[in-house]
Amino acid sequence: MPPDPKQPRPPEGKPRFPLPGPRSGKQEGHPGWKVHPAADGRGAPARSRMPRVRFWPLLVVLLVANYWIASTLPDKPARAHIAYSPQFLHQVQGSNVSQVTITDQKIEGEFKRSVTVAKKKFTLFQTTQPALPTDTTLLTLLKSKNVEINAKAPDSGRGLLASILLGFGPTLLILGIIIFAMRRATAGGGALGTFGRSKAKRYEGTERVTFADVAGIEEAEQELVEVVDFLKNPEKYARLGGKIPRGVLLMGPPGTGKTLLARAVAGEAGVPFFSASASEFVEMIVGVGASRVRDLFAQAKAAAPAIIFIDELDAIGRARGGGQGLGGHDEREQTLNQILTEMDGFSPNSGVIVLAATNRPDVLDKALLRPGRFDRRVAVQPPDRQGRLEILEVHTRSVPLAADVDLGSIASTTPGMVGADLANLVNEAALLAARRGHITVEMADFTDAVEKILLGVERRVMMTQDDRERTAYHEAGHALIGMLTPGADPVRKVSIIPRGMALGVTFSAPDSDRYNYDEAYLLARLRVALGGRVAEELVYDSLSSGAESDIQQMTQIARQMVGRWGMSPAIGPVAVLPSDGEGPLLPGVSQTSEDTQRIVDAEVRRLADEAHASATELLRSERDKLESLTRALLVAETLDEEAAYAAAGVPHVTASNATPRAPEAVAHASARGAEPTTTKDDTT
Repeated sequence: MPPDPKQPRPPEGKPRFPLPGPRSGKQEGHPGWKVHPAADGRGAPARSRMPRVRFWPLLVVLLVANYWIASTLPDKPARAHIAYSPQFLHQVQGSNVSQVTITDQKIEGEFKRSVTVAKKKFTLFQTTQPALPTDTTLLTLLKSKNVEINAKAPDSGRGLLASILLGFGPTLLILGIIIFAMRRATAGGGALGTFGRSKAKRYEGTERVTFADVAGIEEAEQELVEVVDFLKNPEKYARLGGKIPRGVLLMGPPGTGKTLLARAVAGEAGVPFFSASASEFVEMIVGVGASRVRDLFAQAKAAAPAIIFIDELDAIGRARGGGQGLGGHDEREQTLNQILTEMDGFSPNSGVIVLAATNRPDVLDKALLRPGRFDRRVAVQPPDRQGRLEILEVHTRSVPLAADVDLGSIASTTPGMVGADLANLVNEAALLAARRGHITVEMADFTDAVEKILLGVERRVMMTQDDRERTAYHEAGHALIGMLTPGADPVRKVSIIPRGMALGVTFSAPDSDRYNYDEAYLLARLRVALGGRVAEELVYDSLSSGAESDIQQMTQIARQMVGRWGMSPAIGPVAVLPSDGEGPLLPGVSQTSEDTQRIVDAEVRRLADEAHASATELLRSERDKLESLTRALLVAETLDEEAAYAAAGVPHVTASNATPRAPEAVAHASARGAEPTTTKDDTT
């Protein structure tokens, strides 16, 4: 179509798509983001035309009109039901009947003068003659009174047109409107109409998220630089015969920044960006998901080069196989098959790159992960200490910080937190500062926000003196075992103030991020978890329900040591538990026998008994330190790291003066990141 001469043309040399602008933190939904119409015109401003009539109001109006017209048509006149004797015979003998119609035993007729029946006056009547075929008295009486005798009813009721209009009119009207709506939908976009149209949003603008707004995941960022460079300079790769990956799968735990990274790729490349969630493709009607996939790729091809981003891909990309014949399963499989065809089928798909994000890559169909589809997989892992520091710097750009705020210290005390957690931390600190009337966000606000997120919110519970004392001994037992056990995480805070569902909290965190758990460290965690229970046994010679979460944590660690990590000589290097701990057996592992399961239970019991005995011996020999730390907790209620070590009389060995250890091999270690050890005493 030739360009409109009335519209101003862009200056020569201006690129078709805007290049990434200056560093900006504006994201989806910001006024700088513009939603552009699709290639087929959807999303464009409405043109001048007649107003569209809605179906439901029109249907109601037509139904009411149909009923009113049918009700106004003539119907059978009202007749009085009278008895054959004496009412009917009395009226005949009184010469008040002008004519009758006799059909079998049914008699209809008309009075000469109106007759009152049930307080209403009638000129028409009907009655039923008794079955007496040999009785000719009635005919003789009617003839003597000159009554007209008919064999056909004088009125046949409602006419044919009225009967059809009232009986079939509403049904025909509804069917007509449905057919009209389906024809309009078919003309608007395929057999499924608007149901089959993609719900993906197209974003394009000058102010977008760029790689400057992404921090802490540099490795994943570098993997996508090549994709951005191809979108900016495709001729450089085409000249050497290189082909850009058709699909890039971003996989990692929730909150690590997969969606943010996809937005940054679109912002850096400056191309149209189509965003959709995988759950938006699937509907109750089979075939809708596949139609939406076709529509989405058609829009992207028309706007190529372009990026399609599918969030939570596992919603439709799960492995095919089970559940044959179920409607929802069939719909999901059809949607998946269409995605596979669009990404690598007979139709060309040049200039369209598919980004997808998932935190369950293990459940995806193998056909999605083969070369030619999602042939590049980018792992987005939780950030390390330096990464957390960079993320905090990004999220505190617009937050006024006090001079005492040390973001490096905050990053050190938040191991295991991902980008979403750190963003929430900064927001909680800002809210606390505003609630306290601070002009800037102070370090105390960040510290309290960390405690609120990790330990829970303080609650006002009126505890008796006995409960406070028992809780203090319990938390002192946890803390003292952590202080005196080599290899255990340093104790950061001890508190007997109720938080969340716990009556007391002992918080421990490593000096640096851990990527591998050795056996000594795990055994130390077992002893620390049982420290509170052992302290109660020594002091009160009885048990309480406060160690519920401690026992759960200890049992989970012990079962993983035996069933996953091969730290039991009785089991050896054999996997008998799934990767997520408790649950059914691994699909790829041979079924274990009942004898093996009994051995697992026995080994878990052995580890628990050894940890209990070791913790009991340690606290019994250091009873004076336990009493000292308990008295300090009863007075202060909350002790930080330095105060806790001083109250217990234990030298505090920090990371700066500790003897460095040789780095451990991590090639076959667990991929789980370091998590802070938090011991809570649950109420029952």
